[in-house]
Amino acid sequence: MANFSYLPHPSILHWLSGGQLANRLQRAVRCWVWLWLLYGDRPTLAQLPDPFRYADLRDRTLAPSHPTADSTPVAVIDRQCQGSQCLCQVTAKDLLWHGQPALLSPDWLPQVVHLSGLTVAEVEAQLNHRPFATVHRTLRDDLAWLAQQGWLTAVERGKWAKVAPKHWPHLPPSLEDGGQVTGLSTREKRDLLHVLEAIAFVQPQLAVVVDTLWQQLAPHASGPTATESPRRLFIHLDYILSEQAQEQVDQHQDDIEQLWHSPDGGVIQFDYYSGRRQRRFQVTAYPVCFHYARRAKYLTVYGYTPDGTIDWWNYRLDRIESPRLRVLPWGDPAIPKALRQRRQQGTLPTAEEVDQQIQAAWGFNFYLPRALLIMRFAPEFARWYVQNTERHPTFAPVAYTDLPALIRTQAPVGDRPTLLNLVAQLPPTHAYYRAWIRLGDTNVTMRLRDWRPNGEVISPLPVRQQMIAEARQELQQYLLEDPSSNRMP
Repeated sequence: MANFSYLPHPSILHWLSGGQLANRLQRAVRCWVWLWLLYGDRPTLAQLPDPFRYADLRDRTLAPSHPTADSTPVAVIDRQCQGSQCLCQVTAKDLLWHGQPALLSPDWLPQVVHLSGLTVAEVEAQLNHRPFATVHRTLRDDLAWLAQQGWLTAVERGKWAKVAPKHWPHLPPSLEDGGQVTGLSTREKRDLLHVLEAIAFVQPQLAVVVDTLWQQLAPHASGPTATESPRRLFIHLDYILSEQAQEQVDQHQDDIEQLWHSPDGGVIQFDYYSGRRQRRFQVTAYPVCFHYARRAKYLTVYGYTPDGTIDWWNYRLDRIESPRLRVLPWGDPAIPKALRQRRQQGTLPTAEEVDQQIQAAWGFNFYLPRALLIMRFAPEFARWYVQNTERHPTFAPVAYTDLPALIRTQAPVGDRPTLLNLVAQLPPTHAYYRAWIRLGDTNVTMRLRDWRPNGEVISPLPVRQQMIAEARQELQQYLLEDPSSNRMP
């Protein structure tokens, strides 16, 4: 086909969302519109440069009233474009059906509900949102997402090129019937469902999806097919909660996800018990996103920290002691002034900010200070347990000869003499790795402990001293308990 002619069928939007329609419905609508603008027959983009920048697309699709500065908050954009014909003033419903609801297929809404796990009311509320009423960074990220899917080519930083129709991505067979698992053998479907069952605790809605898919598979449950594919893959994750505790965690997660689906979001308040501080306190904060990190589910928020300051913080969901979260109206005096101001400015914290910080340094507690990690491994250990493993984007091998320059430019000034002297005494034939870590992050510390005694922390010095102290403590404990030791009490 010469032009992009896919209609906004739920399976198309699900595909454009990367399979995350519940969280990315607005992006899916924007991407569908971008593709119509880029590859449709609209004359407004006929003279688009090749390659083009986001600004080229922006100036040809948004009204002159739309502010062009990246830092412009959504509230300001909305105020300046109010009453105009700008794309940012059009609802998702009108973008999809051009103001003609009669074009809406009767089964469109049920299929979106089925694919996303959202309720009918939540989908209808999303359709009344204006997808392009957002900051330029989000719209620019849409282009990067389309490039990742194969609809554009990233030529260089900040530039994209259109893709010839013969090279456009093909609609996956698994989405052609509205999202059911097709195009897979019965055995493959069973294997997929076993995996989904094992990780369903991460997203409680998965349990509903899995149950639905098992029902679809039911007609094939008899005969030889039923026994030819026994379960072969078992996933063991460190998430051990009592059934009652898990139900409470799922309830908190569901309450927050429902809040995110509301047009105005909100601030939550709950009682929390900190194992590290051995005390309970009240939290008032703006919920941003969830994480599963090694042993537990965490909620990332922006608001009052345990120290009473306004900043980012992570809270374990199973440590929340309130039976239900309290949602505070934006006018509540308990809400921090800084949060109310950010809402007025249209700059409330986002999950994208969290992801950027997590990508910048290894560590789940992304608000902790960043520090340079240098590790030494024996060559054989590195070959089998470190080489070609994915730890973090900043984790990479470094040549022994490059260590002095790395220390002189990246390590704290006061630590450089000690580190340079230490490196000079190390064997050049060993394997060395570098990364940026969050100083004091528990999950990073646990990984460094897992590497003992085969991995030596060279930098940061505080972490090195911690590893030394822990190793001495362990040795002392074994010496005191070993009957063959001369140090028996």
